[in-house]
Amino acid sequence: MSPTVLRWKDYRFFFFSREEERVHVHVYCPQGEAKFWLEPDVVLARNHGLSDRQLSELLHVVKERSDDIRNAWRLHFGR
Repeated sequence: MSPTVLRWKDYRFFFFSREEERVHVHVYCPQGEAKFWLEPDVVLARNHGLSDRQLSELLHVVKERSDDIRNAWRLHFGR
């Protein structure tokens, strides 16, 4: 199971149910995908196929919505 946390433009923000403990979010779109750490700071963990411009936009969105993403993580994982 991979619950969707947010949809923005063509992007789906989600995490997998069997994840490591460190809070992060995956982002998928038709052009590629990325992973962002949310702790201790919001940073790009990896990228496959997304442009620098896309990554910059996504980093901004993840930072702005980080509280919502963390809350969804805690609700789903109970941590």
